[in-house]
Amino acid sequence: QVQLVESGGGLVQSGGSLRLSCAASGTIFRLRTMGWYRQAPGNQRDLVARITPGGSTNYADSVKGRFTISRDNGKNTVYLHMNSLKSEDTAVYYCAEEIGRGKTWGQGTQVTVSS
Repeated sequence: QVQLVESGGGLVQSGGSLRLSCAASGTIFRLRTMGWYRQAPGNQRDLVARITPGGSTNYADSVKGRFTISRDNGKNTVYLHMNSLKSEDTAVYYCAEEIGRGKTWGQGTQVTVSS
């Protein structure tokens, strides 16, 4: 019974910053690869950033240099620091735990970037 709870979404002006948090329970967090995905209306759900148990990261080209994923194993929490936000970053952001070929998803949190 893995549970992922996102927080930190909201409305922000273009050029601003937000920090998303995802608190995990019911899993051996330190052994899991965690990711952030996003989905805008009419679009597929795309990878934003991923972090492995060893701390290796990868990012979508559209967010490289602006977003940073990190984790705190003591708090069972993964973060997404988002800087220099653009209107095209507007989406529902989902936290995910990778399990084999599949994923366990959080409920999602809305990020809206105004012009």
